[in-house]
Amino acid sequence: MTLRGRLTLFYTVLLTALLFLLAVLVLSFMQTRLIGSIKDDLEKNVFGQINRLVLPTTPFSPANPLGRLGSSGFGSDSGDTNGPTLSALRQNFPNYRIQIEGLTTSIDDIQSMMQGSPAERAAELGFMQATAAQSRLTVGIDPNAPVQLSDAEFAQLLDDPSRGLELTTPTQAAFDEPVPTQVYVRLAEVQTGYATGDNSPLTQAALIYVGRNLQPTYDTLDRLRSLMLVLFVGGLIVSSVGAYLLSGQALGPLIQVQKAAEQIGGQNLSARVPEPKTRDEVQALALALNRMLGRLEGSFEAQRRFTSDASHELRTPVTAISGHASYLLRRTNPSEGQRESLTIIRSEAERLTNLISSLLELARSDGGVMTLRRQPVLPKLLLGDIARELQPLAQAQRAELRVSGSDDALEGDPDRLKQVIINLVSNALKAGASWVELSSRLAPSEGGESGVQMSVSDDGPGIAPEHLERLFDRFYRVEESRSRDQGGAGLGLAIARSIVDAHGGRIWFESQVGRGTTVNVWLPKGRMALVDDDVA
Repeated sequence: MTLRGRLTLFYTVLLTALLFLLAVLVLSFMQTRLIGSIKDDLEKNVFGQINRLVLPTTPFSPANPLGRLGSSGFGSDSGDTNGPTLSALRQNFPNYRIQIEGLTTSIDDIQSMMQGSPAERAAELGFMQATAAQSRLTVGIDPNAPVQLSDAEFAQLLDDPSRGLELTTPTQAAFDEPVPTQVYVRLAEVQTGYATGDNSPLTQAALIYVGRNLQPTYDTLDRLRSLMLVLFVGGLIVSSVGAYLLSGQALGPLIQVQKAAEQIGGQNLSARVPEPKTRDEVQALALALNRMLGRLEGSFEAQRRFTSDASHELRTPVTAISGHASYLLRRTNPSEGQRESLTIIRSEAERLTNLISSLLELARSDGGVMTLRRQPVLPKLLLGDIARELQPLAQAQRAELRVSGSDDALEGDPDRLKQVIINLVSNALKAGASWVELSSRLAPSEGGESGVQMSVSDDGPGIAPEHLERLFDRFYRVEESRSRDQGGAGLGLAIARSIVDAHGGRIWFESQVGRGTTVNVWLPKGRMALVDDDVA
């Protein structure tokens, strides 16, 4: 993955985590606040108002006897105007669900019952629930589906110092579907009437349920979740695009430096990478690269000048040695030992002459002064000429030369290209191949540029993978002894690559040990591509 991709992924994941955490916090906070406000409303406001309706304030208080909720007792509505009526409860609490159950006993008796044996406790709880069912008063709750406490919830209610309990349970009104409801339950003593004689208030324990429908709150939270989801997805998309654009803008100068550096080679070391005025690490990197290129250019130029000067200085004496050795062999009558020595001297002088010529050619290539006589070239015709020229050498090696391919024209220097192919075929024959095939075909480059690929394939011994990367190094030979015996100096492939580079192409090896080798030379069609388009 590219650096831009990693930065985009990192910032997207980071912002996604932050947005997710923010959404969770907002939803949790809103849920806590909304439901908490409902609980506070039930416990502090609504229950307080009901408290004033059904609970006495002082002994002998004439107001609020529970029996006056209906002349026939709990659960009926007589329309009595001296006390709170069922209609008054509905009018005062239209949005709430209320349930009141008389337990026909006092809170002290209930606490004593809860401390009895499990059997006694179960019997008393069953009796109280049956009594509560008979005296139940409901507002906004279907009498056939009342709110009921379990034994564990009732015990928890008694253990609470405030005699209060909060729970969430489904409730339903008459002819309606059940809805989630927040319910506050309170165990309290309510006045049921007055004693005869002293007119003292009579009280009994009662369970008062006050509830509020949570469905609107849940709907609000669902809408909030949907909104947070939209914001989350939108933020994720915006953050991804923004991170991608920002990372591209930040890495743009670095990419320019990279592209410029890739275009710099041994033939154009005078070129420099652009120095962006960003005042950051990218600018420092560009400056460091340019300083390094300057040092390389100086070292390279000194090496090239030395190679060129040394080659020129050596050419004259080596030529003289070769000429004198040839003269002595032709004009004198040397002994057998002298003839052998003169032959060796002339052979080595010729090898040195070829080496000096190769060094001079590489020096000119390094200096960027290799001249190419560009003209239309027919690859198949060129390969056929090379095969005919090397046929005697192939026959001497008992090898077969084959030519195949198409005549798709390209623009290049035919003499230089011929030099490249001859070197490749000679190497294949020297390696002991029994056949060598020369082929050409149309082959676009990775960038889509039109080009021609010429290949030299053989069935020789192949080349080990560890040697493939170094075959184009100067003076590098796979088999040192065999190369020296055959007169190779290890410069042929280096010269071949310099010629291919000068044409704007590339050359590479494909080889397997024991299965042969293929050398590919890809060359752009040059202006011949424009000619082909015009003809088409």
